[in-house]
Order: sequence, then structure tokens, then C-alpha cells
Amino acid sequence: MKVRELMHKGVEVTPPDTPLATLAKTMREKDIGAVPVATNGKLVGMVTDRDITVRAVGSGKDPSQMTAKDVMTKGVVCCRDDANLRDVIGMMEEKKIRRIPVTDENQQIVGMVSLGDISSGAPERLSAELLHAVAAHHR
Repeated sequence: MKVRELMHKGVEVTPPDTPLATLAKTMREKDIGAVPVATNGKLVGMVTDRDITVRAVGSGKDPSQMTAKDVMTKGVVCCRDDANLRDVIGMMEEKKIRRIPVTDENQQIVGMVSLGDISSGAPERLSAELLHAVAAHHR
């Protein structure tokens, strides 16, 4: 199975200079917890709702003056849309991550694959293995 068969297509992407308030509003309206940050469609980072809370609010700085660039995680793991799902699950297990941005052959962001996508579309054994590995640090 290829990642493109399970991924969410049409993912919300934001530029690095997006104000955090705008980003948080988008997350609320779209009911999403992570937004890839891109320049000219190419992935440069990721902002999660946790990043906004911990890195912005928890920093003591004024979140109303901060942008995606100020709180984003850089060096984000991503995968190609034609990647084998088993390989991507292996990456998620190894890195203990819950979602991965998906790019095409031109390195443009085309989707996102998450634990939820995998649990609802992949074989049960693979889903269980991934969930166990990603959640292991919570035990």
C-alpha cells in the first residue's frame, strides 16, 4: 500500500511569517493539531498546537508578536506520496511521531499521513504496532 492511498489530501500549509494568532485560529476552524510551514510550497518546518502552548506561551514572550517561524520544529521528517506505507510506519515508529507531511516528486506538500489515517486504513496489525511504538514513551 502506498502512502497516497491513506493520506489526507489538501493539507493546510502556512508561510513562516504567519502570526501565531492566525495559525491558532486556522487550527481551531479546521480542527487540526499541526500545520506544515512552507516557503514556495517546500517544507521548512511544522507547528503543532503544543508548539504554540509550550514554545510561545511558555516562553514568557508575547505570543501576539510571534510567528510560525518562532515556534516551528525544523528538520521535519517527511515522506513521498509514492512511499510504501510499511516504510513510513517504520519511520514513525523509530522517530516516535504521530504524523508526517507528504510531498510529491517536486518536494511540494501534497498531504499528511497520521496515526488516525493509518488506524482507519491500514491492516490492524500494522496500526497496533505503530500505536504501541509511538506511545511507548508515555508508559
